[in-house]
Amino acid sequence: MSTQLPVINLMGPTASGKTALACQLYEQGNFELISVDSALVFKHMDIGTAKPTKEELLQYPHHLIDIISPLEVYSAANFVEDACGLIDDMHARGKTPILVGGTMLYFKALLEGLSSNLPSADYTVRADIEAKGESEGWSAVYAELCSVDPLAGEKFKVSDKQRIIRALEVYKLTGQPITKLQAEQPKNVPYRYNFHNYALMPDRAELHQRIAQRLKIMWDIGFLNEVEALMKKYDLDENLPAMRSVGYRQALEFLQKGDKTVEKQREMEDKALFATRQL
Repeated sequence: MSTQLPVINLMGPTASGKTALACQLYEQGNFELISVDSALVFKHMDIGTAKPTKEELLQYPHHLIDIISPLEVYSAANFVEDACGLIDDMHARGKTPILVGGTMLYFKALLEGLSSNLPSADYTVRADIEAKGESEGWSAVYAELCSVDPLAGEKFKVSDKQRIIRALEVYKLTGQPITKLQAEQPKNVPYRYNFHNYALMPDRAELHQRIAQRLKIMWDIGFLNEVEALMKKYDLDENLPAMRSVGYRQALEFLQKGDKTVEKQREMEDKALFATRQL
């Protein structure tokens, strides 16, 4: 019999239905939920991240939601450290962890380990890469990655936005392909866990329709008011990791420019919708 501790990983893209499924499982067994979402860690960012409501979180508590301010940084290494601590605590209390979310970089770090010889994130470099993605399209960014790191290009898809950003970031900071650096450094994988991995992969056209509907609801229920409140509370900058979430950077730019005409708002909403097509 395996002595490894069971961990259920439930992953999938935005609006794929993974959270609803995790909540159903929570009701049926002795489980606890851990969020695997790089946007939900931020406090006061609720509408734009489609964060579960306070009532939902009371009924279905999630760990690693609302743990830092929008000015702070939360890396994959931070996630692995926090998640492993929570998993061990849950098992000590006789619970089985369900990790649910769509931040594949976090899942990858947990499942495959972290290479200690990789540089820390540089959010100025990341912002430059993201700006190119928004202006030229992510196919152009993917092509750049393939030219400097063909092995990474073979492993990633154009839709693997976070992984492409990280790989290009590492190359720009070190001058070496991330695949080469990863191959040189043994990884620290938490072998004490027995991972059961499940992925929800809805039809892409249907997924885009769901995301577009979610964005419309987001605008209708006061997303711009949420961003305005964030601007009053924090000294926000478009290079902050918190502003990488779909809609926030576009809304921040729109509000900072002060041109709040209907045409400019529609243009901002179209930019946010275009960004979701890269997911």
